Amino acid sequence: MLRIGVCVSGGGTNLQAIIDKVESGAVRNTEIAVVVSNNAGAYALTRAKNHGIPAISVSPRDYETREAFHGALIETLDSFRLDLIVLAGFLVVLPEELVKKYRNRIINIHPSLIPSFCGTGNYGLAVHEHVLERGVKVTGATVHFVDEGTDTGPIILQKAVAVKDDDTPESLQLRVMEEAEWEILPAAIDLIAGGNIKVEGGRVLQTEQG
Repeated sequence: MLRIGVCVSGGGTNLQAIIDKVESGAVRNTEIAVVVSNNAGAYALTRAKNHGIPAISVSPRDYETREAFHGALIETLDSFRLDLIVLAGFLVVLPEELVKKYRNRIINIHPSLIPSFCGTGNYGLAVHEHVLERGVKVTGATVHFVDEGTDTGPIILQKAVAVKDDDTPESLQLRVMEEAEWEILPAAIDLIAGGNIKVEGGRVLQTEQG
C-alpha cells in the first residue's frame, strides 16, 4: 500500500480528484495518509476531514523563522511514514533538506506543458494569463518529480489542452484542470503505486508492473 501525503494551499480541487479516484479504485493500492496545508483556512482541509483523512495545518505564521517552519513541516510529514508526497497546489518553496530526504518521492502538478511557462512567477492563474498574452494555441498540465530547481524535475505525465479564441484566464484555468490536471495527477500516483515507473538519467521511464 502506497502511503501518500497531499500538500495543498487552497481549495483542493486536485486533492478531491485524488480522493475520488482512490475511493473508486481507479488509483490502486494507495492510501491518503494525511493532508497538510500551510493555510489554516484552506478548504482542502475540510475536504480531507469530510473523507476521514487526517488534516493538519503547518503555517509559517505560527513560527518565528522560516527555518522553524521548515523543521515543523518536515517533522509532520515524517511522522506519517509516507512513501510519496504529492504537491497539489502547494505554494511553498520546499526546503532542500526535504527534497533530498524524499528524492524521487515528491511529485508536483504544474498547469502548463513544461518547459513552457514554468519557473518563478508562473503558477495558478498567472500561467494562463501568460499563455493568452503570448497567443499560444495549445497548453496543458505536467506532473513531475520535484528536485532542487523550480519545475525542473523529471517529467512523469503531460496532457495537452487546446486554447480557444474566446478564452479568459479563468475559463482556460478551469478547462486545464478538468481535462488535464484532474486526470494526470491521479494517473501518476497510480503508476507509482503500481511500480510502473523508474527514473534513469534524469528521465522517467515506464516499466512493466513491479
